[in-house]
Amino acid sequence: MSKPKKQIHLAAHFPGVNNTTVWSDPEAGSHIEFSSFAHFARTAERARFDFLFLAEGLRLREQGGRIYDLDVVGRPDTFTVLTALAAVTEHLGLTGTINSTFNEPYEVARQFASLDHLSGGRAAWNVVTSWDAFTGENFRRGGFLPQGERYSRAKEFLATAHELFDSWRGDEIVADQAAGIFLNDAKAGAFVHQGQHFDIHGRFNVPRSPQGRPVIFQAGDSEEGREFAAAGADAIFSRHATLDAGRAFYTDVKSRLAKYGRRGDQLLILPAASFVLADTDADAEELARHVRRQQVSGATAIKHLEFVWNRDLSAYDPDGPLPDIDPLPGENTVARGRAQVRMYRDPVATAREWRELAAAHNWSIRDLVIETGNRQNFVGSARTVAATIDEYVQSDASDGFILVPHITPGGLDAFADTVVPLLQERGVFRTEYEGTTLRDHLGLAHPDEPSVGRAAS
Repeated sequence: MSKPKKQIHLAAHFPGVNNTTVWSDPEAGSHIEFSSFAHFARTAERARFDFLFLAEGLRLREQGGRIYDLDVVGRPDTFTVLTALAAVTEHLGLTGTINSTFNEPYEVARQFASLDHLSGGRAAWNVVTSWDAFTGENFRRGGFLPQGERYSRAKEFLATAHELFDSWRGDEIVADQAAGIFLNDAKAGAFVHQGQHFDIHGRFNVPRSPQGRPVIFQAGDSEEGREFAAAGADAIFSRHATLDAGRAFYTDVKSRLAKYGRRGDQLLILPAASFVLADTDADAEELARHVRRQQVSGATAIKHLEFVWNRDLSAYDPDGPLPDIDPLPGENTVARGRAQVRMYRDPVATAREWRELAAAHNWSIRDLVIETGNRQNFVGSARTVAATIDEYVQSDASDGFILVPHITPGGLDAFADTVVPLLQERGVFRTEYEGTTLRDHLGLAHPDEPSVGRAAS
C-alpha cells in the first residue's frame, strides 16, 4: 500500500533586512507603506498560505561605520504591522521575529497574547537571539552576548513567556471576559519566576488567548539552534537549498525530538526559498541570472568578501580579481558577531578555495559572490517549480517552504496564480482553509490538549 502524500505547508516572507529585493525593478514598492503589507498579505491569503512572516530589523545593517548599499530604510515595528494586518485578513497566520536578547518576557508575552486575541488565534513568534554588536548599541545592554549566553537567555526567555501564557491555564479559572468577572481571582494570571536571567513576579493581565500560546518558530542551524528548536519550537527555519542537504537537516532535527518526549509531527521543517518563474524553464534561468546580478551590487560584493578576509577591502575593484592577501586570523573585527562570519569556520581555506574557483572561471569579485552566494531555490515554469516543491516535501527534505519573492509587494502574485493551482491539482495543497487558527493550518495541537506533554512546552 502506497504511503499517503504529505500536505505541503506554504508561507510568505515579506522581504527586508537582506539583499533579496530588486530595488531597480519598476514594480518594486515601498517597505513602509501599509498598502504594500496589505497587498502581500491578501495575496498570501488568496493562495491559502499558512502564514505571513515578517522579520525584525532593529537597526540598519552597517559595516565599518557605513550603511549597507542594499539595506531597507524605514523598517516599521513588527507588532504594529502584524496587528494592522489582522484587521484586513481572516485566516492567514501572522508570524513575527522578536528578539530575546534585548526585549523582556513580560512585554513580549503580553504583545503576542494580545495579537492572538485580536487575530482570532493566528499569532506566531519567531524566537531569535542577537549577535550584532552595533544592534546592542541601541539598547541599555550594549554590545552583544557571547553565543552560549545568548541561547541560555533565549531558553529562559521562552520558558518564562510560557509561564506567563500558562498563568491563565487550567479549569480552576472561570472567566466571563465580556462582563469583566473572574472567579478564583487569586490564581488568575499570577506568576513567579526566578532564574539566571529573569527574576519577576506579579499578574499577567491578558487572559488565555485562542491558541493558548503563539506558535513558536526558531531559526538557527548551529548545534545550539537545532537543540533549542527540538526542545520547544513548533517549526524551524533552515537555509539548506539542495535536496540532499535538506534531507540531512530534516533527519537530524527530527531525530532529536524523542528525548524531549515529542513526536516527529510536532516540529515542522520550513526552509526559506526564493523563486523565479517564467513561461519556460530556459526563460526562467535567464531571468534568474539577471535577478542575481541586480541583488549583488559591487559595494555589496566587497562587503561580503570582508566577512571572510576580516580586513578593509574598500580599495579593491569589485569587477577585478580577488585579493592575493590572506584573511586576518583571530577575532573578526570587521563584521563582529555577524551570522555570515560563522558560515566560514576556516577563512584561510575559504579564501584559497575561492581563488581557485575565480581563476578557473575567470570570475571577478562580484562574479564570485554572485555564483557562490544564495541562489534562487526554484527556477523554471510554474509546472517545473510545482513538481520540484512537491518532490522536496514528499522525500522529507522539508515540510514546506517560506517563499521570499524578489519583488515587493507584487512578487508573490504569479506564484499564487500559477504554481498553487498545480499543487492543488496534485492533491498536496489545500483548496480552502479548514480551521480558524494558525495551529489548525499547521496541524499542531493546542497546548491544553492532553496529547501535548509538558516536555514540549
